[in-house]
Amino acid sequence: MIASNTQFATSLLINFKKKFWNWRTFAQLIFLAIAITCSILAWNTLARNMRSSGLAISFDFLNDPASFDIADTPFPYKASDSYTKALQVGLINSLKAIAVSIVSATVVGVTVGISRLSSNWLVKQLALVYVEILRNTPLLLQLFFWYSAIFLTLPAASASISLGFATLAKDGITIGALKMTLSSEFCALVLGLTMFSSAFIAEIVRGGILSVPKGQSEAARALGLSDWQTMRKIVLPQALRVIIPSLTSQYVNIAKNSSLAIAIGYTDVYRIASTTINQTGRPVNVILIIMAVYLAMSLTISASMNLLNRQFQIVER
Repeated sequence: MIASNTQFATSLLINFKKKFWNWRTFAQLIFLAIAITCSILAWNTLARNMRSSGLAISFDFLNDPASFDIADTPFPYKASDSYTKALQVGLINSLKAIAVSIVSATVVGVTVGISRLSSNWLVKQLALVYVEILRNTPLLLQLFFWYSAIFLTLPAASASISLGFATLAKDGITIGALKMTLSSEFCALVLGLTMFSSAFIAEIVRGGILSVPKGQSEAARALGLSDWQTMRKIVLPQALRVIIPSLTSQYVNIAKNSSLAIAIGYTDVYRIASTTINQTGRPVNVILIIMAVYLAMSLTISASMNLLNRQFQIVER
């Protein structure tokens, strides 16, 4: 009797799971169909409105001459080149600024985050002031400050300031060893993104470190490890499981916030797209391109960080 009742309950549970799974799959298909239908209706409405305005969703204009110069060019470019090549220049400029900002913001953020937990009162308070000021000040305002109050006040190239390994001038920073010149706009953008984002990264790092049980640090010290060895070999590897997911959002924000470069005149992909809109009169077409570019950058960063996050997660057995 008991065995039959158990079999009946098991079969009932299996049937319930099958029905639940069928209903869940059906609901997902319905939602997917609604999403596809709404997308098609939105696209048809957009195309109809553009046709009524005498426009078309066409990208043939990308082959026309851009007819404008670009200050920062990572590869040879002239005004007679196409809009496609101009947008490529802007994209590389954006990627360059984003990559440098992510690396520098991570280094500064980790340093400040660890300093927030320092036993040294002065270091701890300075890190706190750093975080509170930069985190609670608009990024656009910070970009204006670094560009106008720092870089535009530098002397002209004829009276540049020499630091041995580099020279500072209003036009930019020249690194002699690398034979590289970084424009003032690029430096201001990277500095602004670094300082602003590092304040948030510092708090993420501090929260991740605090999530590691104190017993781990006490055990490491009992084994004779120094504070630096404890942090590097014991605490940080465990804290990364908490840090990386939140860090992904900050990296994506750096990519999106780089579009504010237009405010200080850096020729990133958003500024070149804005110039393209003004010259071609194709706002919808260019906006679709720029949306796809930023979406691709954000998804690439998220996918890369998700792969990294898997390396630090605890594997259950």
